[in-house]
Amino acid sequence: MNRLCILDLDGTLLDTLQDLCTSCNHALDSLGYPTHPSEQYKFLCGRGVRNLLKGSLPQELREDASVLSRMGELFFSHYREHMTDFTRPYEGMPGVLERLQEKGVYLAVASNKFHSGTVHLMEYFYPQIRFSAVLGQREGFPIKPDPRIVKEAMGKCPSIGVQDVLYVGDSDVDMQTGLSAGVRTAGALWGFRSREELQRYRPWRLLQSPLELEEAAVGQWD
Repeated sequence: MNRLCILDLDGTLLDTLQDLCTSCNHALDSLGYPTHPSEQYKFLCGRGVRNLLKGSLPQELREDASVLSRMGELFFSHYREHMTDFTRPYEGMPGVLERLQEKGVYLAVASNKFHSGTVHLMEYFYPQIRFSAVLGQREGFPIKPDPRIVKEAMGKCPSIGVQDVLYVGDSDVDMQTGLSAGVRTAGALWGFRSREELQRYRPWRLLQSPLELEEAAVGQWD
């Protein structure tokens, strides 16, 4: 039997909060708009860069196409140079993925982060993991909570059905994604959002740490 564990990136595999905060605040400050503390970005992340930038802007500017375009230019130019300044894997996660890989579990990434950034961060922080798919936000593809990214990741592995998949993420978007895809879904409590937010969607399990992810994944199929 083949098995697949699909993971979100921001707030699940990597703590990216400070670098996202710094780059977004750089864009805001460059344009003369108010910046935000890092804690506020926990609630702005998760729905792709465009929604991150829109949410960070003053309310009256969020639909201004020219402002959003300039914000994007400033954000990307900064973030591409600084995306690994403070970003780190969550404690224990590299070892957990290595052990799951050794047990024959396929591993994949499904993120709303822009695709090239997703690929770069996985290669930089997890070079030892042979991901069957690393998927980020791409032009023409719907973002999560649309479940198609989960289906796409499943399609990269042979003989995988919904009963063979565990999807793990840290936000309401992730809970909706996994449930819409019809796969077993677990909430990562070490990430950006609260227990209450994740519990609202009645996931299969809430996980306190990456070690619990390993136990849940192994136990699911043993």
